[in-house]
Amino acid sequence: MRLYAIVALVLATSMSFAQEQRPIFLDSNKTISDRVEDLVSQLTLDEKAGQLMFEAPAIPRLSIPHYSWWNECLHGIARNGRATVFPQAIGMAATFDVDLMHRIGTAIALEGRAKYNANKKTGYMDRYAGLTYWSPNVNLFRDPRWGRGQETYGEDPHLISRIGVAFVKGLQGNDKYLKVAAMAKHFAVHSGPEKDRHTFDAVVSDYDLWNTYLPAFEALVKEAKVEGVMGAYNRTNGEACCAHSYLMQDVLRDKWGFKGYFVSDCWALQDFFEGHGLTKDRKEAAALALKYGCNLNCGNTYPEIQAAIEAGLTTEEAVDKNLKELLPTRFRLGLFDEAVPYDKITTEVVRSQEHLDLTYESAAKSIVLLKNDNETLPLDPNLRNLFVTGPTAADAQALLANYFGISDDMRTMLEGIASNVSDHTAIRYVQGNLLDRPNVNPMDWFSEEAEVADVTIACMGITQLLEGEEGEAIASATYGDREYITLPPHQIEYLKLLRGKAKKLIVVITGGSAISIPEVHEMADAILYAWYPGEQGGQAVGDIIFGKASPSGKLPVTFVKSIEDLPPFGDYNMQGRTYRYMDKEPLYPFGYGLHYAQLTYGEAKVNKSKIRKKDVLKVSVPISSKATMPIEEVVQVYVSKINKADRDPNYSLKAFQRVNLLPGSEKEVVFELDHKAFSIYDSKGDLQLEKGEYELMISSSAPMQRALALGAPQWSSVKIKVK
Repeated sequence: MRLYAIVALVLATSMSFAQEQRPIFLDSNKTISDRVEDLVSQLTLDEKAGQLMFEAPAIPRLSIPHYSWWNECLHGIARNGRATVFPQAIGMAATFDVDLMHRIGTAIALEGRAKYNANKKTGYMDRYAGLTYWSPNVNLFRDPRWGRGQETYGEDPHLISRIGVAFVKGLQGNDKYLKVAAMAKHFAVHSGPEKDRHTFDAVVSDYDLWNTYLPAFEALVKEAKVEGVMGAYNRTNGEACCAHSYLMQDVLRDKWGFKGYFVSDCWALQDFFEGHGLTKDRKEAAALALKYGCNLNCGNTYPEIQAAIEAGLTTEEAVDKNLKELLPTRFRLGLFDEAVPYDKITTEVVRSQEHLDLTYESAAKSIVLLKNDNETLPLDPNLRNLFVTGPTAADAQALLANYFGISDDMRTMLEGIASNVSDHTAIRYVQGNLLDRPNVNPMDWFSEEAEVADVTIACMGITQLLEGEEGEAIASATYGDREYITLPPHQIEYLKLLRGKAKKLIVVITGGSAISIPEVHEMADAILYAWYPGEQGGQAVGDIIFGKASPSGKLPVTFVKSIEDLPPFGDYNMQGRTYRYMDKEPLYPFGYGLHYAQLTYGEAKVNKSKIRKKDVLKVSVPISSKATMPIEEVVQVYVSKINKADRDPNYSLKAFQRVNLLPGSEKEVVFELDHKAFSIYDSKGDLQLEKGEYELMISSSAPMQRALALGAPQWSSVKIKVK
């Protein structure tokens, strides 16, 4: 017995000694704060500076592996091999479906973890293989000329906030560990022009800053607890967005209580001295960024930290402070722990059938029916002769958009259309027209096909070759932005040829923003706007054309009639922009989208006609459908102050719901609005209740006469007083 006691004592002593020797930063039972403090205390200055770089080097003596912070998942895992490719962000916003966005975020997180686990086993942990995803983009899309607008959730602060919060919560999950770490970008006032983003100053009023540009970021920080925030390239009101004392410290950290990490956009710190003239060199740029809490440098500036300290421009204490704001993310992901529940996720989830079904659902819900004269759609699959043409019909590029993953099953629109017709239907396909320039051979050998066919489907539009980020839109002479917002003129000319011969002309358009198409509207019998619909987008287009699916997408941006209806591109003042402030009649209003059905909105009712700040207003409206198939309607609530000031919006979206309607059915839709629906932000960023009389409009789109002229149902309205 004595021998056993001695052995037990030795073992216990050995275990206790081992535990004492185990670094605190590797002990998952300790708090993250204690673990971070311990790790920082063990690093040399050179090691600290290295950990502030987006390619954080390994520290072998502490068994810390290399980690690359830069990863993308805008609409699926990007730049890291096979993944489910969802519709581009602007298309997902067109679904107006919060639950769907949460499910998409969850699916992407699962694929991200699976790919991370696989990469970790093989030792391939380079760029785009980590768990810190630099998505979503919640900048407000204020001008259709901006090529990166496709990455956003549209032009309305409320829509962006709801869609963004749902996506981030899906990505990050709600457990002890983050599934993946999401990011809100580009903080905070950033929406083109692309070619000037390294030099321009976005000058905004306090009113526009707080009531237009910041609400989505605030929602992601305070509601979704987004783990990261990325600063923009440009300046805002004079200060660089990656070294902005007011936005980064007063607002983000102090007012909103942000606890995550802040990263510069890639090589944005270099713009401090090369573009903005704020510093002389990299040393000064590094010191300035550290001073205001740019915790992580995507670029090549922070290697100058030691030189900046030696020059007296910054201190090691500033480095420590930034590290202590940065490192918790790696602990919250479990990157320093031996066993995390998500380690068990395998690559079987990547492009699983469940995820393929999800991307198909999102594509089908995103497609917007802009016109449908004389019930041209849906088509009978038994039609005798069909002609399909246009530069995007068989182009997988039209499905992808930018920041995309790779699928081994891209369904083009031609394939989706062909899969729907009967065996005896004759289909003729020719591209007929180039995407970005007139045909070299001007002979028209193709429009005669339209004369023979019962129906002509022309797949037109643009791709990320013509719009996007400055370095990706390789067919753009304007750095990814669009100097004109129409279809390329030669595409219009081709449609005119087709219209002259076609019995019925259906036009399907791909694009990442609002394309001005008044001529197309006049020529076409039916128009579908497909955005960049992802890997199953072509199948969704085909299914909608032939009635296997019903269109239900709504426009997250206003389609103006002409570029002349827009203020100057570089002007960040909101007057004259978006449905909330524009005074010109649009071609297609915000929130607009038709159905294969006639809808009727009944009389709106409220639970009280006078409310105070503490009250919750209940608004209800009956909606009926005369469809012969199930449909989904996005019911929207807009609020307008009756005696509004000049600065106030015409009306603003305050709530929306996706509603399922069975054939010939009626459903009562109920909303609850609190005081926030009748409040505005003051110059300090505090919501203030605006007393007075309001009109509430429950509608199928922004409540404009133009929407009625296009076939949208008459909205229902009710007036209330806020006391």
